[in-house]
Amino acid sequence: MSYVLDNLLKNERILYEARLHWTTFFSWRSLLTLFISAWILRRTSEFAVTNRRVMIKVGLVQRRTLELNLSKVESIEVEQSFWGRLLGFGEIEVIGTGGTRERFDRIAAPLEFRKAVHEAAEGARDVHYVASPAAGAPAEPLGDPLVRLEKAKEMLSKGLITQEEHDAIRQRVLTEM
Repeated sequence: MSYVLDNLLKNERILYEARLHWTTFFSWRSLLTLFISAWILRRTSEFAVTNRRVMIKVGLVQRRTLELNLSKVESIEVEQSFWGRLLGFGEIEVIGTGGTRERFDRIAAPLEFRKAVHEAAEGARDVHYVASPAAGAPAEPLGDPLVRLEKAKEMLSKGLITQEEHDAIRQRVLTEM
């Protein structure tokens, strides 16, 4: 079974999944092990963005994992060589608040991964603000109800919130009118 699927929390959904690029098969280590090590590494590596966190697992026997709440992701750095840009792979470095820096090589479509993290983080902030602001948080203007309803509908269509969360937001906006 998948590490990511086994470790999802209640109401947590996978928004984006990535994997290692096929170029992992082109290394001396891969060649010396008749491509078995590259096959195992590629099959046992998981990169996922959920509506709550970034989850990464690499390795089978010697396992390396990273689970970082979206609110704790400071940035995702992407490095791509000429060949990486041409073939669609690169390195990502997940930088979290508090100094967490984790680097992962040969990720397929690293710019898409970064975009998915940013969109999920933005969606998580929007849901938190619209659906249930933190106790003691400074009050901010709620804005136009129609804009808020459109934003909730857009978040539902992107899979960032559930139908129940959308209905709760809709009901709250309508009662405030």
